[in-house]
Amino acid sequence: MLRAAIIFFVLALVAAVFGFGGIAAGAATIGKVLFVGFIIIAVVALIAGRRAIA
Repeated sequence: MLRAAIIFFVLALVAAVFGFGGIAAGAATIGKVLFVGFIIIAVVALIAGRRAIA
């Protein structure tokens, strides 16, 4: 999921360089959503892992 977020951010940068504002905005939004999802899943996994050990 983090890889997909990075790919969409790079796609947004390339699209912005070439002047495709709408495509860049869409790719950046998708990248942000995937990154936030990755962070949430990572935090939940970290908390669940600590409970299993204790």
